[in-house]
Amino acid sequence: MCGNITGGFMRLIAALLLAPSLVAAQLPPGAPGARVSDVVAPNAADAIRIEPTQWTVEWGGRPRDPFVAPDGLIYFVGQEGNYIASLDQKSGAMKRFEIDAGTHPHTQIVDKDGTVWYTGNRAAHIGKVDPKTGKVTKYPMPDGTARDPHTMVFDGKGGIWFTAQGAAYVGRLNMASGKVDLVKFPARTNPYGIVMDKAGHPWFDLFGTNRIGTIDPATMTPKEYILPDSARPRRIAMTSDGMIWYSDHARGKVGRLNPKTGDVKDWDMPGGRGSRPYAINADDKDRLWISETGGPVRRLVGFDSRQERVFAISDLDPKGGTVRHMMFDGRTREMWFGTDGGTVGKIVVP
Repeated sequence: MCGNITGGFMRLIAALLLAPSLVAAQLPPGAPGARVSDVVAPNAADAIRIEPTQWTVEWGGRPRDPFVAPDGLIYFVGQEGNYIASLDQKSGAMKRFEIDAGTHPHTQIVDKDGTVWYTGNRAAHIGKVDPKTGKVTKYPMPDGTARDPHTMVFDGKGGIWFTAQGAAYVGRLNMASGKVDLVKFPARTNPYGIVMDKAGHPWFDLFGTNRIGTIDPATMTPKEYILPDSARPRRIAMTSDGMIWYSDHARGKVGRLNPKTGDVKDWDMPGGRGSRPYAINADDKDRLWISETGGPVRRLVGFDSRQERVFAISDLDPKGGTVRHMMFDGRTREMWFGTDGGTVGKIVVP
């Protein structure tokens, strides 16, 4: 009898715990109160260790956001040094391309023709550099209030989507015509990282809020999804199942948004609440790579999205500072990053 009472009691408790989730799961996508699960990441003590390779950039100036070009060269910007540069990782040789003083390029991406596109973060334009000639072409923002183009991504259809953090815009540049379309968001929402889904929709963090946004490219209509109250999503990634992943800079977590249901689930980073996760990207096995930038530890953390566990760690020089953005090269299975300490580096993904 005792066993029956105990079993019944446990079933009652389980039902009470499950009921709120069943109700919340019926909420429409992005609705306030969408179900959130907090899961503590498994102990990372058994994670495999990966040794990074890094190159010191002689010009300093915060080298960041490396991108692998079709010819294998790695391009990066010097945000405080006002330059674009390339790295030949075989020889270690670097080449610098000058741009206007005061541009402060925030990031760059390289198209299939080898042209380098950059954001003029303090000069209200998107520019491109022809590496063969060094020629620079600028595409100014049509509205002067869109002052700080930030992060970019190709849409695969002849366009570049970008965020403008402080100005609170998300925009699209037509690469052929130079025409720019802008979508305005409320002040201090701080659009930040950005990725594209398979249907051609951009997804971006609204870092000043607890929200992630997207835009319908046909109508330029925005839509927002709500995260936990105190979340601050900084960078964003996507796995092959269409799930949206983000680094929660304020709460020390990696989170997952289901765009079909609006449900959110998140996991503690190994470094805890003060780890300030920043850069995040996915590899070809749907594993997330996240930079921890808080406290005395500087490292990249590998999180398996399918097994929901930390499986790898790459320790960086603690004096190297923040890793702000990363790029995965599927051809070589290398994850590239820049550091505030004046280096460009990579890890080989297992």
